[in-house]
Amino acid sequence: MIPSHFIAIAIGFLLDRLIGDPPNWPHPVRWIGSFISKMTLLLNKGRHRVWKGAVLFFATVGIVTVTAAIIVWLAYEIHTFVGIAIEAVLIAIGLAQKSLRDAALAVKRPLENGDFKEAREKLSWIVGRDTEKLDESEISRATIETVSENTADGVTSPLFWAFLLGAPGLWLYKAVNTLDSMVGYKDDRFAQFGKFSAKADDLLNYIPARITGLLILFHTANEGKLPFGQRVVGFGRDSRRHPSPNSGFPEAATAWQLGIRLGGKSTYRGVVSARPEIGPGIMPLTAKHIQSAVRQMHIASFVFWLWMTVIGVFIFANT
Repeated sequence: MIPSHFIAIAIGFLLDRLIGDPPNWPHPVRWIGSFISKMTLLLNKGRHRVWKGAVLFFATVGIVTVTAAIIVWLAYEIHTFVGIAIEAVLIAIGLAQKSLRDAALAVKRPLENGDFKEAREKLSWIVGRDTEKLDESEISRATIETVSENTADGVTSPLFWAFLLGAPGLWLYKAVNTLDSMVGYKDDRFAQFGKFSAKADDLLNYIPARITGLLILFHTANEGKLPFGQRVVGFGRDSRRHPSPNSGFPEAATAWQLGIRLGGKSTYRGVVSARPEIGPGIMPLTAKHIQSAVRQMHIASFVFWLWMTVIGVFIFANT
């Protein structure tokens, strides 16, 4: 018999793929973000900022994880079907397949029609870099990098922790990921305060990011038409050139499967940031590659869910 836990994950995965987050609905990540913002104003000053950041980390993760665990426990106490339904919803709203796809295609459509102004505006909603002067290639690159990185951050990593610890595990991950996105910077303001959150996010993403890169490499279309051995070697080399210890794995796999080049110069609030270039760069970056990146996201996410389910059921059946 398949455990209720795996049924809830399957339903949640499907709900996110088909429905996503209804617009204008309250979302737990916003509540988490609001709590982090208020605590940051209170704690991120004076001395001992590393330890104050640790207080924020444990307070946020503890509140979110315990709350999710209590909700799931109470739901299963009412009835197994109620528990599955509630856990499935908690899992669905913690994933980002549909929202990621919709955001990427919202950039792709005007870009294909030559409406750079709208494409840049839609891109500014999903990236932190300056978008006002980007051309088609740069708009495409920024969108693809976002889709590729968030295939792990927004889908496979939360799924990984959901399989290990259920909906509470997924929301533990989401709390850490939200902390990292808000305070995990290396600038003067957050270098000490966000250190704990940034390291924790790196740790929680370590395994799923690498699996995601391999799934993209092994299970998605070889649009660059390069030999398999060359793609494997290039992936292994370029995945470690990224400044992030994890993001380079899905991005390098995407670049080598599509035959494109990612990385390079980007501007953030007028300051130029140069990242190492990854990928072969044999194909010019165009809007069509955004659709390819979205396709990769769907395939890698499905195969990740499938393999985790098979492994989980096998372990359960033999214990």
